[in-house]
Amino acid sequence: MEIEKDTYKTITKPSSEALFKDRGSKFYGYAFPVTSEDEVKEHLEQLKKTHYNARHWCYAWQLGKSYDSYRANDDGEPNNSAGMPIYGQLQSFDVTNTLVVVVRYFGGTKLGVGGLIQAYKTAAQMALEQSRIVKRTIDITLQLKFEYPEMNIVMRIIKDEELKVLNQKMEMNCEFLISVRKKDATRIFEIFENTHKVTVKKLK
Repeated sequence: MEIEKDTYKTITKPSSEALFKDRGSKFYGYAFPVTSEDEVKEHLEQLKKTHYNARHWCYAWQLGKSYDSYRANDDGEPNNSAGMPIYGQLQSFDVTNTLVVVVRYFGGTKLGVGGLIQAYKTAAQMALEQSRIVKRTIDITLQLKFEYPEMNIVMRIIKDEELKVLNQKMEMNCEFLISVRKKDATRIFEIFENTHKVTVKKLK
């Protein structure tokens, strides 16, 4: 049985500008951390202002902690000669919540589809190589509700399981929000579910 993946890789900040040249054409590569399509649009609009004389702004992005969605755009280059090679580098580096844009200035000599694929792939690779890639866990939030006398037993489970408390309200009626790694979530949920006078609910 395959263990469900509970980690993902992403980049922490925008890359510095990467430049690849081929027969007069210039390909500027950029990588950005993003969490929504709105952020993708903002970065594209900014690059179009910065490189207003460029011919193409080709890009690919991948979003979601579970690598849920992606898009690749050739922006006027021949089909699959730009967007997909860029997306291939997102896959190769295994990153999500990441946008890679390659801006092309045409140098007067046509590169052919093979040359374009290689150029866009290389510029994307160079941008990602200049990015700081981190691995993060996919976490689930559990809500615990219990009365004050149960505090000791709840705290002992939290300590034994090394769980992270996100928020706590300690009165006669207590409420905790705790963060649990996705792969441990079912097991931890059942521990609290089987703890006397504690109610547990999965929030996300």
